[in-house]
Amino acid sequence: MIILYAGITLGGIGLLCGVLLAVASRYLSVEVDERIEQINEILPGANCGGCGFAGCSAYATAVVEGNAPVDACVVCSNDVVKKISELVGAEASGKEPKVAKVLCFGTTECAKNRYIYEGITDCDAAARLGGGFKACPYGCLGLGNCAKVCPFGAISVKDGVASVDEEKCTGCGKCTAICPKNVIVLVPKTAKYYVGCSSKNKGAEMKDKCSAGCIGCKICEKNCPSQAITVENNLAKIDYSKCTNCGLCAEKCPRKIIKERNID
Repeated sequence: MIILYAGITLGGIGLLCGVLLAVASRYLSVEVDERIEQINEILPGANCGGCGFAGCSAYATAVVEGNAPVDACVVCSNDVVKKISELVGAEASGKEPKVAKVLCFGTTECAKNRYIYEGITDCDAAARLGGGFKACPYGCLGLGNCAKVCPFGAISVKDGVASVDEEKCTGCGKCTAICPKNVIVLVPKTAKYYVGCSSKNKGAEMKDKCSAGCIGCKICEKNCPSQAITVENNLAKIDYSKCTNCGLCAEKCPRKIIKERNID
């Protein structure tokens, strides 16, 4: 009899808890905007973080809540952006798409080393040893941290320097964030030329350390008809808001470190 009473009591408590939970779930539940799921379904699902959010779901929520532009996803096609715009009734910000470029041509053939590195294959680890093994303190270490984090397989390392496959690159920026030497940057997809060097070494010093580095000679600066390229801290730099893609800087560069991209 005692066992029967105990069973009935426990059953009653369970039933009461179930009713209370059902009532609580009904009155305390938070309604989710169905547009969040609709946007999440048409997003590419890369979860690369290029939009500035933790993943596609977080980005979809931010768009619906008005905390993110409809074209912040670097992987989305124009058709997807249009669909998102229609769902939330907002226009695209017109943000210019970008692509990653490695500003270093210091291959094993061109760049000298200060010592033989025999540590783990990791750019951060190598950089902690006196700034890295390359004689140029601004050069790509070529140990592939950028390639490891790229969610699209757009980066590879060849001859000691990272290289970007622009057809695969979405401009998510993960490679730029992880590079300890800051030699990877995002440039506008419409930009036809870029300076393939990050060194701030003076000319004579640069010549001694790498045969593929900028020497700050200012020939590019003097010949640019639109004043889009200047030399600061011994390094040529392009102002893409002024550049007309005329190519004169690349033509005149004695070191041939201003390269042309194929943007056709």
